[in-house]
Amino acid sequence: MRFIVKTWKANKGFVAFLFLMTVFRSAVADWNVVPSGSMLPTIQVGDRILVDKMAYDIRVPLTHFTLVRLHNPSRGDIVTIQSSAAHELLVKRVIGLPGDSVEMRDNILFINGSQVNYRELKGDEFSDSSASRGEYYSEVIDGTSSHIIRLLPNAPSPRESFGPVVVPPGKYLMLGDNRDNSADSRYFGFFPRNEIMGKAERVAYSLNPEHYYLPRYERLGRSLDAPLG
Repeated sequence: MRFIVKTWKANKGFVAFLFLMTVFRSAVADWNVVPSGSMLPTIQVGDRILVDKMAYDIRVPLTHFTLVRLHNPSRGDIVTIQSSAAHELLVKRVIGLPGDSVEMRDNILFINGSQVNYRELKGDEFSDSSASRGEYYSEVIDGTSSHIIRLLPNAPSPRESFGPVVVPPGKYLMLGDNRDNSADSRYFGFFPRNEIMGKAERVAYSLNPEHYYLPRYERLGRSLDAPLG
């Protein structure tokens, strides 16, 4: 017992720090490792992304219980999802809101009957040495959310077409930016609102797994809304 008391007195500051850090990461902000390329080119394999846990909800620390609902996700947001269907934490982009009709024909999206705008990016418009090869397009939804998607014409997804489907109340349709290589709502269905953990906003830091995990300094602190190139 004396040993336990002595150890506690000697380390209570460190234990308190660990506890507060855990609470902070649970309820305020967190950083997550991205192990897959489903969000290329926006998020690279090896990125550590900062997630605002209070973007949408205030939760009881260390739980998923919501105290106050602040906002709902907007179309185009990049969010983290504690998915019960996938049994893991996912990072995807919000495409369909509750009540939306969403359809995809050969990787071309239609939302509420209107085709999303696309523009192919040429080599002099888009270059990212850390992004894998593929074709890149600017995707503009509702004239407000603009981001870059990646397509693989030589290896198209078997689910490059679906719908139309109507997003149920309290749920969201999510897709990865790497459209031909992303396990998203096409595989796991609609994601419930209460599984959305926060909004991914920027890259904390990045390590390149293809080059001995050396840092990618150019991605340090980079906003996920910033144009690529």
